[in-house]
Order: sequence, then structure tokens, then C-alpha cells
Amino acid sequence: MSAPPRPAEHGDLPLEEFERHATQLAHWIATYLGSPERYAVLAPVAPGAVAASLPAAMPPEAESLDAILADLDRVVMPGVTHWNHPGFFAYFANTASVPGILGELVSAALNQVGILWRTSPVLAEMEQVTTGWLRDAMGLPREWFGMLTDTASTSTLQALAAARERDATLDIRERGMAGRSDLPALRVYCSDQAHSSVDKAVITLGLGRANCVRIASDGAQRMRVDALRAQVEADVAAGMRPMAVVATLGTTSSTAVDPIAEIAALCERHGLWLHADAAYGGVLAMLPERRAMFAGLERADSLVVNPHKWLFTPMDCSVLWTRHPDVLRRAFSLTPEYLRTREQDVALSYSDYSFQLGRRFRALKLWFVLRAFGLAGIQARLRFHCALAERAAEWIAAEPGWELLAPVTMSVVCFRHRPTGVVDEAALERHNAAILERVNASGRVFLSHTKLDGRYTLRIAIGNLRTEERHVAEAWRLLREAAQA
Repeated sequence: MSAPPRPAEHGDLPLEEFERHATQLAHWIATYLGSPERYAVLAPVAPGAVAASLPAAMPPEAESLDAILADLDRVVMPGVTHWNHPGFFAYFANTASVPGILGELVSAALNQVGILWRTSPVLAEMEQVTTGWLRDAMGLPREWFGMLTDTASTSTLQALAAARERDATLDIRERGMAGRSDLPALRVYCSDQAHSSVDKAVITLGLGRANCVRIASDGAQRMRVDALRAQVEADVAAGMRPMAVVATLGTTSSTAVDPIAEIAALCERHGLWLHADAAYGGVLAMLPERRAMFAGLERADSLVVNPHKWLFTPMDCSVLWTRHPDVLRRAFSLTPEYLRTREQDVALSYSDYSFQLGRRFRALKLWFVLRAFGLAGIQARLRFHCALAERAAEWIAAEPGWELLAPVTMSVVCFRHRPTGVVDEAALERHNAAILERVNASGRVFLSHTKLDGRYTLRIAIGNLRTEERHVAEAWRLLREAAQA
């Protein structure tokens, strides 16, 4: 029997071609990162435009990489929203730093698959070390166990899965929850300002969205502990089973910080798992002068922080820490025969602590970033962003007709324009929504909105690595012009 025909170069490109194109692509990336302001922040395309520019079917024959790279400018760039733009002030910042980009490149080349320690010792051990570096830099307890996931949504899902498993007598892992008359409703509590990923985690875990209880917040958008206490006690009296509380340390809308020390005391009293969502603002614990706002965090059972938000690490990279790795392992560990190894009892395999089997080498880009910036470099940038937010708040507060709608606790400013004599909230919403539309249409900046206490609220979220004071000043100029249009 003759051997099957062998594709040229195993179907891959020759390595000398890789070197040529990698050099070409590095120049393209450097040019892009060096002048992002030549692009409009928001992609100037209508829905469906990108898909319409692509062929209906894959090419029947190979295309040259020269042709593919040429299409970056023709096909890809028109549909890009530029998160790397210094005028990106929407949602939360997400900047790809050069060290992070290089780390991602090497990670793709090494193509590690972190199923077991054996399948990538460096992935498993570097993940332990880098999450430990961050833990220590934030002043967290050294016994906390860290792991990397893709996003805070996954981290919160896994934390709440551990919370569900904490009481082994419920036997949910083996028996499930469906049709069990012996299993009371399991309740999860969070503030009315908490992220929607909490609801999604509760849905995914089969607890039912009705059992995700939103607790009222105070005038500063922080969870009211008295309301939490009353709800927990009422649920216990009704025969329900309080399971977990999610405290937010930097809410999505206004970066409000829930009173975690008081919440921790309540959780300890009632035996509830306390998960802290500090996806954006948690990195501020790296600043000694800011650490007081997180007092009590060390009493949490789990914590999520996203380096891909305010730590200049390319998407995606989220850290989940827990004080109870044994519970996390009990929730997820499952080792079929084909995954058994001789070192499984002495080496850490992250698949034992997650619903994922395979995992990316995220720790490599984080390692690049932490080493290239150093603690002092990260601290300097965090302080600068907070100072820019405070400067923007000063401008807004001093300008007639403008008002701040929330305290500036981190690097997000919440505000609106209120013309003289206009008191109707519906009219104010239409007016500020029109301001937002005009500002974003400029292409020079991109802002987003939220609602606080029912009031339509404009936001400036500062955290982009390349943002300078002039970019914030430009946003403020555009806002004032739009308000008078």
C-alpha cells in the first residue's frame, strides 16, 4: 500500500515566511499602537457591514499571507471599536500593553494545553506564581489559592459553584437539584448595583433567577447591610436556605464599594459564602493609601479581579482567589482513567478546580506585564488615572448646569447636564442621551451611560494606558459643546 501524498510543508507556511510576515506584522501593530487617534473610537459601520464584506464561503484554495495581511486594513479595521484608543472612556478600560501583546504571541506559539500538570508544567506553576505575586501586591492573605479564568463571569460562576458545594450534606454534585423535596431553595444575595454575571451564574447553576435576591443600596450605591440582614432572616423563617452573598467592590455603574466588613460579619454569623467582585477596582489594593476601602476583604471566601481591565493585560485574563481550594476541588475534580498520571497526588492540575479541562497559557502574558511594569510602574499609572478622574470631577462640579451623581471612589465619574428650569426626569434623560449621541458621533471619544436612582447618568471611565489629561479635557470640551447644541 502506497503512502498517502504529503502536503507541502505539512500544510503550514515555511518558517522563513513566518519570520518575514512576523516582522511585517510587528511593524503594522507598532504603527497602530503609535497612532490610534487617527481612527474613530467607535467602528463607523452599520450592523451586517463586516459580514457583507466577507466571502460567503471559505476559499477553495490557499491564499497568500500577503493577501490576508492586506485585508487587515480593508476588512478588519473598519469594524474595530478601538479599546486601545486614549479617548475610550466607556464601560471599563481594557488596554493591551506591548508586554502583554508579546506574551500573548509567545503563548500562541507555544500552544500549551493546561489539562494536567503533565500537559504543561510551566502553565500550572507559572499560574500559581503570578496569581501569588498579585495576591501579595494587593495585601491579601498568603494562604489564598489563585487561578486564572477568561472573565469575571466565569470566576463568579465557579465561586458560586463552590458555595453550592460547601455543605456536602446537600449532595448536589451527585444527586443534582431537580425534583428534590428535601432541598430548600438556595438563595444568593447581591446589591441592586451588582453585575449581571451574578444572575447568569445563578441561572447556569440551576438555582433559578428568582433566588438571586437584589438588595437595596444606599444613596452612595452601596449595599444596605440592614436590608441584607432582614432579607436573610426572612428567608430562613420561610424555610429557604441562604447560600452566598456577592459583595461588589467597585460597581459597574459608579464603582461604589459595598461595606464588606459588615457583610462579612453577617455571612460568618449565618454560615454564608462571601464572594467579592472586584473585577475592575480590586487592583487599587496595590496602592497602600487606597487599601482602607477594602478593609474586611481578607474575610471573603472568594474574590475576582480582572487584569485585563485595569492591569493592561490583553483580553482575556481574570483571577479567582479562594480561601477554600478544597471546596473548589470538591466541586469540580473528576479524573477519568485516561487522565490519571503518576504525579497527580503531588502536582497541581487546574482542571481539578474548574469546569474547564483544557486551558490557555494566560499566565505568560500576565508574567510579561507584571515584570515589564513592576509594582512601582503599575502603582504610578493607577494613581495617575485616579487623579485624572478627580480632575474631571472638579471641572464638572465647577461648571454651572452640570452635576455629579455619585462619589468618585476610583477612576469613574458619573454626572449629567441639567439645564436651568428642567426638572422632568424624562426630559433630562432625552437631553443627556442626545448629548451622549453627539459626543460619540465625533469619533474622538467614546462614553457610555447608566442609571443611578432612576436618573440617566453619563460616565467617564478612565483607565486606558495611553490616556493623558488632554484626552479627558477633549471629552469635557465635547460634552459642553454637545449640551449647547
